[in-house]
Amino acid sequence: MLGKVIATSTVIATILLVVLLQTTNPSTAGPLGLLAVFFLLYVIILGAVTELLWVGSSLVQTVGKRFTSKRPPGRLSLQRAYYFSTVLALGPVMALAMASIGSFGTYEAILIALFLAVGTLYVSRRSNS
Repeated sequence: MLGKVIATSTVIATILLVVLLQTTNPSTAGPLGLLAVFFLLYVIILGAVTELLWVGSSLVQTVGKRFTSKRPPGRLSLQRAYYFSTVLALGPVMALAMASIGSFGTYEAILIALFLAVGTLYVSRRSNS
């Protein structure tokens, strides 16, 4: 069920973003339009990162079984991949938001990376399943 919700929301967000970008420009969209663009980008990246983590973990498990005999790596559940993706998908959106106002540099990139590291650590500690 979670997989269907993620896939459906990603497709709907993609369609809405394309429609929004084709029908408006930033000067006529206003603050609410810009917020919608960043939110839709977050939903699209969330779906893509969830899929990459879920499929990637199965590939790591398949390769890991060939090279380890004692304790092969386990597959990441879709729910846990979604939890990690909620944090990781925010990184590109924050970087794009900083770049759009002209203040994205090395310092900001380090701060975003630090935020993602702390968020990922928090999710890994809170979702032990």
